[in-house]
Amino acid sequence: MAKIGIVGAAGYTGGELLRILVNHPDVVLACIMSNSQAGKLVSDVHTDLLGSTHARFCDQLCPVDVLFLCSGHGESKKFLAANEVPWHTKIIDLSTDFRDESEGFVYGLPEFQKEKIRTANKIANPGCFATSIELALLPLATAGLIKSAVHVSAITGSTGAGQALSPTSHFSWRNNNVSIYKAFTHQHLTEIGMVLGSEYPAPKVNFIPYRGNFTRGIMANVYTDYSGTQEEAMELFENYYRDSPFVFVSSQAVDVKQVVNTNKCFLHLEVHEGQILISSVIDNLLKGASGQAVQNMNLMLGWDESAGLRLKAANF
Repeated sequence: MAKIGIVGAAGYTGGELLRILVNHPDVVLACIMSNSQAGKLVSDVHTDLLGSTHARFCDQLCPVDVLFLCSGHGESKKFLAANEVPWHTKIIDLSTDFRDESEGFVYGLPEFQKEKIRTANKIANPGCFATSIELALLPLATAGLIKSAVHVSAITGSTGAGQALSPTSHFSWRNNNVSIYKAFTHQHLTEIGMVLGSEYPAPKVNFIPYRGNFTRGIMANVYTDYSGTQEEAMELFENYYRDSPFVFVSSQAVDVKQVVNTNKCFLHLEVHEGQILISSVIDNLLKGASGQAVQNMNLMLGWDESAGLRLKAANF
């Protein structure tokens, strides 16, 4: 059994990790940290965990085998600078702090570099929008078939903004509303360029993100020039993801509810008049964050990649 620590366990991604790990067959939750909630029962903050755990939040790091960092962006570097983490402790950071693979971190998209993740000691978990867009484009990029600019229109649920209240996450503003933010400048573009440019020059990605009036999930609609046929595109994508337990190519149109509460990504392809449209749907808190972090942990520890992640979709 691996001992697990979670820093920033009171937030959305920390809560999702707890929901997965309380049922993971091979771990024990040894250190559930939150400075703001120290001493409280975990189930008093994450109320759906009542009856699942009697653990309490703490504010001091204890020895663990795997440490998940779930604090806000910029906080992971501060935490590691202020706390001595043993060299043998595996670290998985869910912030943006190390996604450039600095300081020995490996970019943790399993469908991109699974073997590198298996031997890593420190993982930078990808961003949620980045995950959905990279999974939509990796087969084309790896085959050298992206010859022109890529256009992306993607919408995310309110949990993508984090748990801290802001004007654009307040119910009365968000409900019955849709808005654009960070058009062409979203922070995930940096990591998307790094992944897509790993073998061929990175394409220009014109990314328009939307805030949606729902809680969780991402739909990214991605299109670019493509000279092949629908059948060739399907074969390319199905072959690329043949050994990926969480990515599925659908012949039917996909929707967000199919993947909410799962670690899955569903892709749908449509070739039309020299363009290919890839629709990519994920749960932003699972495949886009905590589920992918557990997937990375499983790989790092030599376990079944799907351990603890056989989750039921919330379709109704």
